[in-house]
Amino acid sequence: MSEDSFTPRFSPVEINYLRDEHILEVVWDDGLTSKFSAELLRVESPSAEVQGHHPSEKKIIPGRRHVGIIDIVPVGNYAVRITFDDLHDSGLYSWQYLRDLHASQDQLWADYLRALEMRGLSRDPVRR
Repeated sequence: MSEDSFTPRFSPVEINYLRDEHILEVVWDDGLTSKFSAELLRVESPSAEVQGHHPSEKKIIPGRRHVGIIDIVPVGNYAVRITFDDLHDSGLYSWQYLRDLHASQDQLWADYLRALEMRGLSRDPVRR
C-alpha cells in the first residue's frame, strides 16, 4: 500500500462545538461545512458498543435528545475522540467517517427515528 492510502482524502480546517445548539460544526479543506447534532453523533457512534461487530448487532440508543459534548480530542491527523455528557467516549470519529456521515445523515436520522418507533422507544430520557 502506498502512503497515500493512509492519508485522509479530506481534512477539517476547523472544528467548533456550538454548545447552546448541541451542534458540532466541521469546516473542511474543500470548503464544505458539515453540521452534526450531538444526538446524531452519539447514536451513530462508530464504537463497537453502538455499531457492534456486524451490521445486525447495531444498537438503537434511546433517550439522547438532550445529549451534549463535553470534550473533543484530536487523535493523530485522522480523527477525534468525542466525550459526550452521558460519558460515552469509546468511538473514534475519523475524517472519513465524518464525511460519510455528512453524506448520509438525513437517511441515518430517518432510520433512527423509525427504529425507535418500531421498538416503542423515545428520544427523550427516561424520567426517574
